[in-house]
Amino acid sequence: MPKQVRPNPDDRSDNVEKLQEMIENTMANIHETEDFLKAHADQMNPEEVAQLEAKNERRREAIEGYRREIQDELKASKE
Repeated sequence: MPKQVRPNPDDRSDNVEKLQEMIENTMANIHETEDFLKAHADQMNPEEVAQLEAKNERRREAIEGYRREIQDELKASKE
């Protein structure tokens, strides 16, 4: 008889900390890209600049999603 695999329990105790770390890392990436563009945009293809700007916009949207998840986690922990 095959060994039954049981899913790991859902440990959400550190989700807020992980999400906050994700926000900080994403913000650092945004700032790094902005600094890079300030220094090099005039030497780059306009299409490449637009791609990096679009990527930063997606990062900002991700941060908003992370913040909503944090709010959800905080609400769930109060219940």
